[in-house]
Amino acid sequence: MPAFTWTCKTFDQLNRDELYEILRLRSAVFVVEQQCVYQDVDNFDQAAHHAMGLIGGEITCYARLLAPDTKYRTASIGRVVANRAKRRRGFGKELMSFAIQQCEDLWPGLGITISAQQYLEGFYQQLGFVTASSPYLEDEIAHIKMVRT
Repeated sequence: MPAFTWTCKTFDQLNRDELYEILRLRSAVFVVEQQCVYQDVDNFDQAAHHAMGLIGGEITCYARLLAPDTKYRTASIGRVVANRAKRRRGFGKELMSFAIQQCEDLWPGLGITISAQQYLEGFYQQLGFVTASSPYLEDEIAHIKMVRT
């Protein structure tokens, strides 16, 4: 299995090609694959830290990190996505471990909140997240709020 290069950048640190690749990957998965018509570009990207896993210079997986009091009282991780052709290899767990570490380094001791697709509840529980809500619909997909302290 090829090794990842992990990086985390602010919006201003992203170059044009990285931003395009991030938006293309998110659109391919969330809009096309999941058939979820919604406004992905939501004005949170400019304030976010962008966690990326690259193989051979290609962004293979990605997560968006938001500071406390941006979307939730705590830090948050969202827009978690992996290239469809590269799934089922443990990349999601590696990505989330990297994203969690970045949040803990950037905002120590403040906790992390996610809005997880309900079918991934067990995956996120393995990473230390605890379910904090009943299921709710977000863009017509069942989600649950989960927190990690």
